[in-house]
Amino acid sequence: MEKTWKPTTAGILSIIAGALVMLGGIIVAVVGGSITGLGAIPMMVFPLVTRIFTLIAVPLIILGAVAVAGGVCALKRRKWGVALAGSICALVPPFSILGILSIIFVALGKGEFE
Repeated sequence: MEKTWKPTTAGILSIIAGALVMLGGIIVAVVGGSITGLGAIPMMVFPLVTRIFTLIAVPLIILGAVAVAGGVCALKRRKWGVALAGSICALVPPFSILGILSIIFVALGKGEFE
């Protein structure tokens, strides 16, 4: 089958969105650690604030990593399901448009995957 631009574009969009989401998760983790480490938070609520930042940061980093892995699969045109899962994980706001476009291009290019 002839290779088109759709899986390549989907992979690039998914990788960009995933990298931005992971960066956002890392920033949330660092900011959460900085705020709590500076003593800006009373010691009584310190564990709660740390837990909240962790509950936000860890899923963002995981979603970003899956989006990047899916983007790589889309670029290689292998494992359509992983490419689609990566595109779905790229739907995290404010980068949702990248995820939406990635899903569309992965779906349209399904026949090109092994």
